Amino acid sequence: MNYVGISNGFHDAGLSVVDSSGNILFAGHSERYSKLKHDKELDPSLATDARKYFGGETEVHYYERPWLTMLRQLRAGQKVDLTTAKMRIGKNILSILSSNKVITHEHHLSHAAAGFQTSPYENATVVIIDAIGEFDTITIWDAWYDDIGVAQYKKLWSKKYPHSIGLFYSAMTQRVGLKPLDEEYILMGMAAYGKPIHFNKMEGELLDSSTNIDFKENLHIGVSDEFLAGADDMDIASSTQTLVEYLIKAVMSKARMLGKSRNLVYGGGVALNCLANRLLGEYFNSIWIMPNPGDCGSSLGAAALGYGKKLNWCDAFLGHEIPGPYPVNAIIDELLKNKMVGVATGRAEFGPRALGNRSLLADPRGPEIKDKVNEIKRRQKFRPFAPIILEEHVHRYFDMPRNWNNSRYMQVIATCRNPDLFPAIVHADGTSRVQTVPQDGSGIRELLEKWYVLTECPMLLNTSLNIRGEPMVNDRLDANRFENLYNLKVIS
Repeated sequence: MNYVGISNGFHDAGLSVVDSSGNILFAGHSERYSKLKHDKELDPSLATDARKYFGGETEVHYYERPWLTMLRQLRAGQKVDLTTAKMRIGKNILSILSSNKVITHEHHLSHAAAGFQTSPYENATVVIIDAIGEFDTITIWDAWYDDIGVAQYKKLWSKKYPHSIGLFYSAMTQRVGLKPLDEEYILMGMAAYGKPIHFNKMEGELLDSSTNIDFKENLHIGVSDEFLAGADDMDIASSTQTLVEYLIKAVMSKARMLGKSRNLVYGGGVALNCLANRLLGEYFNSIWIMPNPGDCGSSLGAAALGYGKKLNWCDAFLGHEIPGPYPVNAIIDELLKNKMVGVATGRAEFGPRALGNRSLLADPRGPEIKDKVNEIKRRQKFRPFAPIILEEHVHRYFDMPRNWNNSRYMQVIATCRNPDLFPAIVHADGTSRVQTVPQDGSGIRELLEKWYVLTECPMLLNTSLNIRGEPMVNDRLDANRFENLYNLKVIS
């Protein structure tokens, strides 16, 4: 039996496949195939690609319960979407998957399973914070495996729509002129350039209770244009980030009090806020965030619930494959010659962040590198870049937050100890969104080791390889288009 998990219908559609031994055979993003960022519909070519990795019987699992979503929409006075999970998936895709039956699961439970059943833990306190599930916007769970290894979940606390940290962050993203459910990460980057001078006004006018996460109004429709009229966007961003961190701390404090385990599994779209993630170690001894904690990653959670037990998690390279060995020497030659290079090789990353297989890599030491990469990617000059570093060197160059000994999926920020030496990967606040690479025998590990021998620098700048306005490069045709548009060599 193969367990196919699907998320679609809202944003960031995805598809994952788990076999009867708990191996993750495939996990991919619809947007990488359709070329539509945050595509909410399953692209048939995604299902066709996934089908290459499995045969035999399939069982399809859907990441939420549509009838509960309909009920919430009805109660909120919104337009009700009457399509069932089966209708949303589509007959053609179910035909490709050789299945007709669809089993549904609760939205936040799918998030929880994606996190816990890929984690290294036998028990954990699970926290899910997102914009909205069916009704839940925040949930806290106890999770453990029973005597026969089946994952068990007990919901300890929840917050219901419309009280939502994720909806608040999206509303403020829109308030500064950015696209909600897309450019929240830009708002996070903007926060370093402002001051949280509007924190008290935000808390006073928008919140009834910070402790219980009770908002005064439904922020699903955003805030009025008059709210903070005339305020500087950078100060709004800083104030928003500060308030969100304040609310996340309230949730984590509650989770520590209610949960049995000191292992934290954290999921939902808000778990992508790597600036806030530096605070998690104040409440828990160890932390696991699956590298795709948003809705697309819930496709893996739905498949995990079908399988029932711990998954065999190895790494995040689970998507479309560009065959061939990792081109270490060719990459180094191009870096030494031109200081930057595109890489499109192996299986694509499952998650929103490039981890070395669909990356633009550059020498982090030159003062001109950051502007050059921003120019290639056609993005705002204030935007930061991430360092990818040999894990054993991370503490020499970065002050990692408490209980974050590594950051293998670029999930937390750390203060750079030598910002003047690496201007391309240090943000305005002196921090970097770190990615550490363990001694795992991978191609990116070999690349960094050879780069270190040649340059005495154990890190590279790493950002996603994508054409402006499009998702990350998926196949070699995408890589060729990138080369032609930006005149930057992409090596496979």
